[in-house]
This record gives sequence, C-alpha cells and structure tokens, in this order.
Amino acid sequence: MELNQQKELFSKAYVRAVAAVAGFSVSQPEVDDDSIDLKIVARGGEGVVFSPELNLQLKCTSRDVLDGQFIRYPVRIKNYRDLIVNSQVPRLLVVVLVPENLENWLQQSEDEMCIRYCAYWVSLRGLPERLNTANVTVELPRSNQFTVEALKSIVQRLSQGGLP
Repeated sequence: MELNQQKELFSKAYVRAVAAVAGFSVSQPEVDDDSIDLKIVARGGEGVVFSPELNLQLKCTSRDVLDGQFIRYPVRIKNYRDLIVNSQVPRLLVVVLVPENLENWLQQSEDEMCIRYCAYWVSLRGLPERLNTANVTVELPRSNQFTVEALKSIVQRLSQGGLP
C-alpha cells in the first residue's frame, strides 16, 4: 500500500477511535466530492438540535508543521473553498500528525495501545476566498486537539444551535 493511502486510513482510524469513546457514530460518504471524509452523528440529544452532525475533512502528515502555537498546514484550494462555506452541517478540518517513521505510528502491548502523535481541528467557516490557485496554508491552534473531550464539547455546542 502506498504511504498516502496508509495515512488516509490511519487518520480515519484515529477519528473513529475518538468518536467511539465519545459515544458518537461515524459514517463515510460513498463519494468524496465535497471535501467530506467522515461524518459524525450524535444520536438524539437534549438541545435544540436533535441528532447533531459534523462533517470532517481529514489530513495526515509527518511533516514538520508545528510553528509555535499553531499547526501550519497547506490545504488544496478546492478543499479550502469547500470548508469555508456556510453549510447546514458544520465542517471541520482535522489534521492528524504522525511520526516520520511508519513503525512508530502505533505501539502496543498487552497493557496498552498508543497512537502517536495527535490530531488538531479547526473550522474554516466564513474565512475569505483566496486568490491562490493551488494551496492555502491554514493555521490550526495547537490548543484545538481533537480529543474525546473536545469532540463532546463541539457536539454539545452544535446541539444548542451553536457552531463548533
């Protein structure tokens, strides 16, 4: 399997693991023509929005993208344009960071399984159009780690009619 395919599968597994622990279901669109790799759904709910949903565009990189308080990641202009729209179902960009060496992505023993390193999220909704023709470098705050607690908090805001 080609390395980029492995990164794609790994990023999907990472998000599925976080969503499973958070108690949310995950589905995958049959065709990715709208920059949506996975959809997260919280069944039911007690807020003003019943069964809130969240769409995710996933990226995985082992490049050095850490820059102070941000992850700086180049996104294709098509993906950028798909993520800045005011869609009914909110969209997030999730970037999963992994070690350079594939053998270090996952470590396991009888006691634990460790996925290295972590993922970060950002909403690009409402950002301006860009004149770029190839890529737009996006800043993801390092404080926006894609964790179980963060996902629960995002879904809670959505259930109250808010944004991620």
